[in-house]
Amino acid sequence: MNIGIIIIIISILSYFSNHLNNHYLNFKITKLFYFLGAFIHESSHALMCLLTGAKIKEFKIFDHQPRVVHFPSKIPILGQGLISLAPLGGGILFLHLVNKYLLLDYLIIPEITNWAETLNIPFYILSQINILDWPGWIIILLSFNTGAMIGPSFKDLKNIWWVFVVLFFIQWPWLINIGLLIISLIITNIIIQFSLIITLKIFKK
Repeated sequence: MNIGIIIIIISILSYFSNHLNNHYLNFKITKLFYFLGAFIHESSHALMCLLTGAKIKEFKIFDHQPRVVHFPSKIPILGQGLISLAPLGGGILFLHLVNKYLLLDYLIIPEITNWAETLNIPFYILSQINILDWPGWIIILLSFNTGAMIGPSFKDLKNIWWVFVVLFFIQWPWLINIGLLIISLIITNIIIQFSLIITLKIFKK
């Protein structure tokens, strides 16, 4: 297991989550939820642009394709890599801060060290959500946007293909554990989306 493979899985799951939003949950209210995730995603890019000296040319959130367009970073090679992968860190940091300081550790997520735990964690997260209280709904709304919030787009990966090749040779345990956590969060996202899609189909009947 290496960082490169984990990022590919994260990107595929994020793409699938966005596909579900665009094709099965394309409503005004769900679009607002999507743009919340897109705001965190693009803001992570923008913040890293500022930190690496890359002047921002365009910053768009409420668009068919939210994006940040920027000039080259002042940090050679590494700068573009940090900008492209910024949502991985920015998204999970945002969720951590909301859970810890706004929701007062509403969710308890154990450390993930293997694939079995990665697949079990989404159900563990969902089992902690109480739909009768407001923190539970905040978790649901944030989880609904996780794919758009955290996952790097294929364009992001294309921009750093040379860095991405190096990631296939990196096996730092703490980065792998964070990557597995991100995968678990996006799977939680997809489970919530499927639940909503099925509920809508039942009501339509």
